[in-house]
Amino acid sequence: MSTPVYQQSIDELKGQLNASEHGLSAKEAAQRLEQYGLNEISQGERKPLWQLFLSNFKDPMVIVLLIVAVVQIALGDIIESSVILGIVIISAIVTVIQERKAEDSLESLKNLSAPTATVLRNGTYQKIEAKDVVPGDIISLEVGDYIPADGRLLEAQTLQVEEGALTGESISASKEVTQFDEEMPLGDRSNMVFSSTLVTNGRGEFLVTSTGLETEMGKVAQLIQSAKAKETPLQRKLADFSVKLGWGILALSVLIFALSAFRAFSGGVTDVTGELINSFMFAVAVAVAAIPEALQSIVTIVLSTGTNKMADRHAIIRQLPAVETLGSASIICTDKTGTLTQNKMTVVNSYLAGEDNPFHGEPEDWSDTATLLMNIAVLANDSYITEDGETAGDPTEAALILHSNDSGQPYDEIQRHYPRIAELPFDSDRKLMSTLHNIDGRQFMLTKGGPDVIFRRSAKVLINGEVKPLTPEALASFQAQNETYSEEAKRVLAFAYKPVDHSTLELDDEHDLILVGLMAMIDPPREEVAQAVAQAKGAGIRTIMITGDHKTTARAIAENLAIFSEGDLALTGRELDALSDAELMEKLERISVYARVSPENKIRIVNAWQEKNKVTAMTGDGVNDAPALKKADIGIAMGSGTDVAKDASAMILTDDNFVSIVGAVEVGRNVYNNIKKSISYLFSGNLGAVGAIIFALIFNLANPFTALQLLFINLANDALPAIALGLEPSEDHVMTEAPRDPDEGIFAGGTLQNVIFRGVTIAIFVIIAQLIGSRTSVELGVAMAFSTLILSRTFQVFPARSTKKTAWELGLFSNKWAILAFVVCIGLYSITLLPFTREIFSIPASFGATELFISLGLALSTTAITELKKLFSR
Repeated sequence: MSTPVYQQSIDELKGQLNASEHGLSAKEAAQRLEQYGLNEISQGERKPLWQLFLSNFKDPMVIVLLIVAVVQIALGDIIESSVILGIVIISAIVTVIQERKAEDSLESLKNLSAPTATVLRNGTYQKIEAKDVVPGDIISLEVGDYIPADGRLLEAQTLQVEEGALTGESISASKEVTQFDEEMPLGDRSNMVFSSTLVTNGRGEFLVTSTGLETEMGKVAQLIQSAKAKETPLQRKLADFSVKLGWGILALSVLIFALSAFRAFSGGVTDVTGELINSFMFAVAVAVAAIPEALQSIVTIVLSTGTNKMADRHAIIRQLPAVETLGSASIICTDKTGTLTQNKMTVVNSYLAGEDNPFHGEPEDWSDTATLLMNIAVLANDSYITEDGETAGDPTEAALILHSNDSGQPYDEIQRHYPRIAELPFDSDRKLMSTLHNIDGRQFMLTKGGPDVIFRRSAKVLINGEVKPLTPEALASFQAQNETYSEEAKRVLAFAYKPVDHSTLELDDEHDLILVGLMAMIDPPREEVAQAVAQAKGAGIRTIMITGDHKTTARAIAENLAIFSEGDLALTGRELDALSDAELMEKLERISVYARVSPENKIRIVNAWQEKNKVTAMTGDGVNDAPALKKADIGIAMGSGTDVAKDASAMILTDDNFVSIVGAVEVGRNVYNNIKKSISYLFSGNLGAVGAIIFALIFNLANPFTALQLLFINLANDALPAIALGLEPSEDHVMTEAPRDPDEGIFAGGTLQNVIFRGVTIAIFVIIAQLIGSRTSVELGVAMAFSTLILSRTFQVFPARSTKKTAWELGLFSNKWAILAFVVCIGLYSITLLPFTREIFSIPASFGATELFISLGLALSTTAITELKKLFSR
């Protein structure tokens, strides 16, 4: 259909769909079912688990580790290789589980579809499975029905539909039988109903125009399928670094093996084969020493710890890398309702002619006019409070009874005192609701509704308890106040009454009313959000509001929270569609508010920020949010949202609060900093070992370590200290720095300089230790080099805790895990000095207390120099 369904006449649609007022015949319905397919959301073919599992072994670091493990197995070193293989396999299994969970978003979407539908077939209404609904069917709707397909309304009696999953609006949409001549956003198409939305009031009938993937819900499903999740910055950087590290280590190992082989051939060695095997083993050991095998597992453990900390701040992480990504976010695209606001309509202003602050003080102190205004608000009202203390009914009406309770006048007492005799229910055409009550011996019709309608139907006004003619001047004052409230993005209701002398109500009774007053309400911002927005701004994070609400309302809330500032722009989805990509990129930095947006709009916004190389977070709770949640660098779903949104997201907010996002950002930044501390520790220790080896090769000294010693150092000094650094408490400067550049390498920000300085320092003192020991014997030189290296790496856990503060300034015992790692590492080293293990680790009898203290002093020197550098750097 070239012309949108909501712009066509009913007759045109019936003609195009060959629809009959008696409904389709069973034969025709069967033919159409074959033509259009089942009315359900199909899901793309899933990769089998084995393919997902094997895809994890494409990572360059993983490939290098596997090669080393295979070589070690061939050489008989089963233990070390088993550890490596175990780490790789566990990591792959975790990744498969996460990917499979992400694919469940489409399955949840399928579960949203209505199970049954009441359809007109062969002239009679019958219940059928919703999957059998076809275009051209006529569907009947009642309160509580899930709508099975998209369609155009043929009949609507006070029909209201909860469309929040598609539009993001918290208030049910009123529906009417009408036709539009101009283009309308999805949320304003009041003559349409959409698949998987819920009827909350009234009844209706509609002509099915779209089913399955052709519905608005189906389009969302296709967007979810096409939106591909991005790798996190850390994943990209580790992958890039793994390639470079792998080639570098391969070159180093080949060089070491070549030099060793050359010396074997040129040195007149009798057992050349044995020497070559030893040289090869040592080259492999150097490769193992240089590769931080524990890095993958350490990153996983640190991220997992971050998830626990975030859970304490109401943020549940579904995908581990999201912890690190959130810490690098520079843009947060947030929904308004419930996230920035309380998701509860609240009366904030009341207006009576000639009175200020009408509900001040106790109810007995109110004027008669104020009391009447409150009575109308409570009595012409169908909402109520359940036994559990929850409100039920229309949110606008619920706000009125809560206002009465909060003002000291329990709403249920008013309703018991003045029971309802008759009513005229709310109608979207009239925009009025009226009820009949006996008040003090007289019958009155109490009416509430849209201000413009009440103004037109009122002939008199109540001023200071007196009924007076509604003069143009008096009407102008009400109109001006209504306009003021509207400009402040408040929802306004007008209240009136009229004496009647009969016990039933007719539509004609809703004329010649007596105007009483106005009440204005709004979904107010959460009190703590403004501070969180300011904190995010201080951390260099831009907050963007994206909402399905009207632009005026969205802008007012954004201004209140300092999201929208002078010079900023607010756009509707339609205005956004009118911009070319070039125009959007030009204006993007100035746009702070997007209103009445579609799922396609949200993806376009995310794409635009990502093209500017900004790590973008997106919040959402509805089905319409799912594609953008998946496309964003980190999708954040609301705990109260749909399963579809949760499945498409990387993080879930259990309290739906923007403040929790900012708190999670702080945790994420600290996690990334700690990962860099762990990386710095690992590579500086490895550099120290490799540096000492290269020095020995260049100056034709004996290898400073045996292959077993290198493997033992990896076992003793890699995992526990690095994990302890990953658990370091947050430093106070975390939320005062700008977000890091997503293109920034893992060794940026001074990390590479720290690795080189600490690594070279360790290497120098290890070389000194070897030279001191070599004066006595080659074996003693090797033992002292080994001891100095392992002790240096053990002590380095303390200065590695911060790049700016010394361990003393941080507090020696502020990280209990660092203390534990230190004790365990010292304990493991002590094992090598035992009488029955000395020979295994090449520790000669000549290595005694004197040599141990020399090695200990050299190791402590590396720590002292590292800490002094921090002080001098200031």
